[in-house]
Amino acid sequence: MKAANDSVVVRVPASTSNCGAGFDTLGLALSLYNRITVARASGIDPVPDRHGDSRAQAMVLEAATSFSRATGRPSGGFRYRIDGDVPPARGLGSSVTVAAGVIAGLDALHATRLSRHRLVTLVSEIEGHPDNAGASILGGFCVSRTNPGTGAYVDSQRFEVPAHVAFVVASPPVEFATKESRGALPSMLPFFDAVRSINGAAYLVAAFASGDFARLSHVAGDFVHEPYRLPQIPGGSDAIAAGVEAGAWTGWLSGSGSSVLCVCERAKAELVSKAMTSAFSRAGMPSDCRILSADNEGLVVGG
Repeated sequence: MKAANDSVVVRVPASTSNCGAGFDTLGLALSLYNRITVARASGIDPVPDRHGDSRAQAMVLEAATSFSRATGRPSGGFRYRIDGDVPPARGLGSSVTVAAGVIAGLDALHATRLSRHRLVTLVSEIEGHPDNAGASILGGFCVSRTNPGTGAYVDSQRFEVPAHVAFVVASPPVEFATKESRGALPSMLPFFDAVRSINGAAYLVAAFASGDFARLSHVAGDFVHEPYRLPQIPGGSDAIAAGVEAGAWTGWLSGSGSSVLCVCERAKAELVSKAMTSAFSRAGMPSDCRILSADNEGLVVGG
């Protein structure tokens, strides 16, 4: 990556992770973006161009530390600005957009030429899992592999997703931090719940890999994390069910929530969107609904 004067803008797409049963493994980039501006500045600490929340500031500092550790180069003082439409703590990979944007921005300013694989590795270390990181950096639908002994990122298999496939995302005004939501998960699972989830995840990957998206209608639910997270979101399960009833192939809890998502033909997206928002309304929960496409580019420096 080449430096662009003393400032660079990095566009990073949102992502949906898990995709049902693919816990910490499957991710898909979406056409919703944050833009992270990184500019050289005096001093030794990152400084926001405008007041931001403490979570974003902590993420920026962690990303800058990761960059320095990986490259042996001090990040130095820099200013940053976060713009865009990816809502925080809604299961759409907002934290990844910040971490990846800062590391890629510093890489461009310092001309350290980190590979995309290295970027995914660094952001996965920050996040603790590679599902969102792989998708937002590489684009498309990603199946990410981790080392079974250490949990470290190994590689991703990436598939492009055509424009006729729509992703309808309904987001209620409830924030769910991923690390906190993991506290709701059990320490052990019934054996056959694990088997059913493996079966569903494998079939979903086959549908995306083959491009036969109508086969997604045979993908039924998850038994690893959704049964423990979805009940915390009033109307969440009903919104997915309503979207499927309205013509979507399938749906899932996006990341740890609170967003839920349905996959459908673009021609049916408006009907699916109305059905999902109506289901949330019946549960007394407002929601923002977006009709999105897959983003097949991933992270773009100078975007």
